[in-house]
Amino acid sequence: MNFLPLLSKITRRRLFYATLAIIGMIAFGALVFHFLENLSLLESVYLATQTVTTVGYGDIPLKTRNGKIFAVVFMLFGVGTVLYALTVLAQAVIQSEIVEALGIRRKTREMERLENHYIVCGAGRVGRRIIRNLQKQNLPFVVIEKDERKIAEFEDDGARVLIADATFDETLIQAGVKRARGLATCLADDADNVYVVLTARDLNQKLHIVARAVEEQAEPKLIRAGANRVVAPTIIGSQNMARALLKPTIADFMDSIVAESFDLVFDEVVIKNDSIYVDKELKNTNISSELNLLIVAVRRKDGEMIFQPSAETCIRDGDLLIIIGKAEAMQKLVNANK
Repeated sequence: MNFLPLLSKITRRRLFYATLAIIGMIAFGALVFHFLENLSLLESVYLATQTVTTVGYGDIPLKTRNGKIFAVVFMLFGVGTVLYALTVLAQAVIQSEIVEALGIRRKTREMERLENHYIVCGAGRVGRRIIRNLQKQNLPFVVIEKDERKIAEFEDDGARVLIADATFDETLIQAGVKRARGLATCLADDADNVYVVLTARDLNQKLHIVARAVEEQAEPKLIRAGANRVVAPTIIGSQNMARALLKPTIADFMDSIVAESFDLVFDEVVIKNDSIYVDKELKNTNISSELNLLIVAVRRKDGEMIFQPSAETCIRDGDLLIIIGKAEAMQKLVNANK
């Protein structure tokens, strides 16, 4: 276990100085033995190391009176230095174990309190982008990843991370799948993604699940397993390349929206029964006239989709509005809908 990141700055400094003291003691002893006993540098280092580590093979006898006097003093200081270094090392190991245990317990308590959060299974190339988007929007989430190296940067950012196998039921339960709002499985193997979707859907029937398909033929299997949406990065990438080749202006516009270069955002707003927009026609709301937002589509509660709704379209309870516009105006609409 790499426990150094868990140590305090003071402990790390003490460890560094203790190690430096041992090396310095050996170097100092070797230098003195070299001049007093007329030994070679290798023999001097060998003798000094024997003395400091209390091994004392005795295969290099001391010949001079001064050498023996120095050896006595060197033994006392050398053994004391080594004992101090071992004590600091033991404290560091114990401290790291305690800090790690407390950290795991704290994260477990935090996850137990989470509700309506998101779960990201896999922190590879696809998963990392999802995590960055969640962080950017300050949304609560949990990352599940087996490889510690992939999630080191997210742990440094304070993200909730589970170093475990996402295909295990207990891992998803620990991540709070029964209380989660959505789950994205971005594992590198389609079979693992199918298993995660099956398990998550069995544990939470209302969970919104988005799955990655590595191979194109895996899409129907993931849908049958319970995924709400399946995304195949290779297919999307090829479609984007084709659009960039054939319709570059449209591609530039779409990329600008995604990158928020124009401060434009796509969003979906669910109309609640106590919303000020319920039972009103679009022309009688401030969505277009004041907020300057464009409603691209309206999805009724029964699943009916109305594209480019007219000004006479009536907004009903439970409708989902798909809107494009400025981020600030979008936030005003969301606040007014509460």
